[in-house]
Amino acid sequence: MLYTVELLPGLQPCAYSPLRATLTGKMEALVSALPYAEIILSVLLIVGIVLQQRGATLGGAFGGDNFASTFYKRRGAEKFLFNATIAIAILLVLAAIVNFLFVG
Repeated sequence: MLYTVELLPGLQPCAYSPLRATLTGKMEALVSALPYAEIILSVLLIVGIVLQQRGATLGGAFGGDNFASTFYKRRGAEKFLFNATIAIAILLVLAAIVNFLFVG
């Protein structure tokens, strides 16, 4: 896959450029690593979501109400896990967008 950037209209890039070779190699490495990164991030996201279901019953999983846990403040490890899950979800979306832009 060859990526070219036209800096000035009408100027033709030279046949070999060390900068182009470096960028092309790095882009190919990024494009080939993105699917693996998406798989790892998706597994981490699933694990993070499942670990947050600490005391949920089967009824709560299907929409049942548990009024005792309506107003609950997260602290310590639970807050870290919650924030880490959000960060992983954002990274997964960004990786998918980058993969779409470079490959799609």
